[in-house]
Amino acid sequence: MRVFLLSVLVILLLPACASTTHWPDTVRTENGSAIRYEVHGEGEPTIVFIHGWSCHRLYWNEQMDRYQRVRRVVALDLAGHGESDAGRTDWSMASFGDDVVRVCDALKLEHVVLVGHSMGGAVALEAAKKLGKRVVAIVGVDTLHDVSKVMPPEQAAAFVAALRADFPKTVDAFVRQNLFTPGADPALVDLVASRMSGRPPEVAIPAMEAYLAYDAGAALAAVDVPVHCINTDTPTNLAANQARNPRFTAVAMPGVGHFPMLEDPERFARLLADFVRPLGGG
Repeated sequence: MRVFLLSVLVILLLPACASTTHWPDTVRTENGSAIRYEVHGEGEPTIVFIHGWSCHRLYWNEQMDRYQRVRRVVALDLAGHGESDAGRTDWSMASFGDDVVRVCDALKLEHVVLVGHSMGGAVALEAAKKLGKRVVAIVGVDTLHDVSKVMPPEQAAAFVAALRADFPKTVDAFVRQNLFTPGADPALVDLVASRMSGRPPEVAIPAMEAYLAYDAGAALAAVDVPVHCINTDTPTNLAANQARNPRFTAVAMPGVGHFPMLEDPERFARLLADFVRPLGGG
């Protein structure tokens, strides 16, 4: 367990290990807020990694280290997350999508695969709508399980109310009870729970409200690119999703919780490579 904890600390706390083109770099939003990102490697299409709710770009370090050997990879901190500024009031999926677009514009990326974890899947859809033909494909990670369903309003309201009443306690309990399997390493569970529950509520709560209200079905229908999900044990409704986007596909990665890129990075990397490799590059 000690070796595992040390590896997790490296993944979550340190930059990727190989050579770096820029780390970290900054692009500015319309109001001057800083969006931090890093870019490694060379080769197209570029993979742009997008983290989930109350997370940050370093969750992708293991994948960045692997993939930068064969192609260009980018990871960013969405506004209000990681090292990026929180100087705005719009925490919608569209606004987060603009963060991704600004990074892609700054790097002049023309062939992009957007990889979004959890809420990052919605952000990827929003970014793709604005990037247009520059997006080759989208990969969702434990997200977009069934775009025909939304959380009932009363359930969403109860969850948001609990976040407002005691954000750290509610998030910590939610992470431990819902985002990991019973066999997950306790060190990883503790680390992720402490990081997510320590995020600023003034950013996290409105972002969660926006995510719960997001119309993923409409967004999925609006993108004319392949959308592929690497999902865990929660079933994916292929029929419902393909009714919105016939190019939607999914693969299961059983035995892990909500963070497959942290819990089993090697298996996750293989599944991602199976989809990305035929798109070109390494």
